[in-house]
Amino acid sequence: MRAVGIILAGGNNRKMKELSKKRAVGAMPIAGSYRAIDFALSNMTNSHIQKVAVLTQYNAGSLNEHLSSSKWWDFGRKQGGLYVFTPSITSDNGFWYRGTADAIAQNISFLKKSHEPYVIIASADAVYKMDYNKVLQRHVETGADLTIVCKELGEGADVSGYGTVTADNNGRVLDFVEKPLEGGSTLVSTGIYVIRRRLLIQLLEQCIAEDRHDFVNDIIIRNKKTKKICVYELETYWKNIAGVEEYFKINMDFLKPEVRDFFFRQYPDVYSKVEDLPPAKYNPGSSVSNSLVASGSIINGEIENSIIFKQAYVGNNCKIKNSIILNDVYIGDNAVIENCIVESHSTINPDEHIGDENEIRIINERNFRYSL
Repeated sequence: MRAVGIILAGGNNRKMKELSKKRAVGAMPIAGSYRAIDFALSNMTNSHIQKVAVLTQYNAGSLNEHLSSSKWWDFGRKQGGLYVFTPSITSDNGFWYRGTADAIAQNISFLKKSHEPYVIIASADAVYKMDYNKVLQRHVETGADLTIVCKELGEGADVSGYGTVTADNNGRVLDFVEKPLEGGSTLVSTGIYVIRRRLLIQLLEQCIAEDRHDFVNDIIIRNKKTKKICVYELETYWKNIAGVEEYFKINMDFLKPEVRDFFFRQYPDVYSKVEDLPPAKYNPGSSVSNSLVASGSIINGEIENSIIFKQAYVGNNCKIKNSIILNDVYIGDNAVIENCIVESHSTINPDEHIGDENEIRIINERNFRYSL
């Protein structure tokens, strides 16, 4: 494909509460065996984009570890490859990334050294599948300066956390409002953009000169009247990890057969880093219904409408309902967990009852197993 890819994975989302205290949103576990960034990376490689840069910053430890080998997404090539850029102190700059435009601008040499005519920009905090070639084709056909991939959320949707777009019948953007205070258009930006590489360099250099840092406000909104900005509407599944409730709903969506079929059985595939773990083990007396259980887990209790991530242990007579159990969680005998997200490496004591039907509860890391 005649494009390079940039994945923005450095932001901090306070709406994720305790879940983002130890990891970036792009590293959030999804569907038992995946991370949020896997979907953007898989879309890049499936669209035959051979050169991709991932810009990380906040709590980047686990994300950088996940990206330590590019072979899982087939970026281990002599031509192209996967590049991970973190903020660095130089003689000209002493700042961390101050915004999305500044993050790209601090790595502008990546764009200048590339030869592909177009750039695909995506975020690491959305779950979706798409062929970026179709967006690029529309971008070329319309003669647009910038193409924004959008999603129609439907009447009554809460759009206060998104950028809303108003377009004419030809798909040209008439207005773009970032995080509106009151309802209007329900067509929202997915944070996926196509732009010509030389134009992006020009706009970034202008931002640098004027000390501007945000891609949406300082590139899109500022140029919506002077540049031709067009819309490409995504009609398949797309959801953004905007907060704890959205994260919970996204994972629960994978318990629906049609969602699992779309992501895991329909071409192209979604790829992730694979760990050498044995299959999940179900001991006598265990019961699992409408749930996903990842490799390395040992199940002795009853699981219903839940997602169990890797290397979890569920004790005898346990009952887990409508919950997300992250990696390496130990749940003691006779424990009851309902409507919870249990953080990685946590220990749930025997006979403990946690959660109810009314709200999603986060069980933060409790390392009783490792205490002296």
